[in-house]
Amino acid sequence: MSAEETTDLEGLPFEEAFAELERIVDRLEEGQLALEDSLSLFERGRALAGACSRKLDEAELKLEQTTPSDGEQPFDLETGR
Repeated sequence: MSAEETTDLEGLPFEEAFAELERIVDRLEEGQLALEDSLSLFERGRALAGACSRKLDEAELKLEQTTPSDGEQPFDLETGR
């Protein structure tokens, strides 16, 4: 993947990247694509998955940074309570 494509993915909102990833998975699961098309979609899917993962990590870090430093958490990140 080129640096330009990576930059494009980083600018893509999480929801759009995730929706595209879901469409790619659906197409690959259908199994009706030529090998080259499947490989191309797989590569795009891996890049999208990486971009989504980075965005989720960034969001988690922001939540952790807004948590009071006295150890008391306003809610549990796991349960959402």
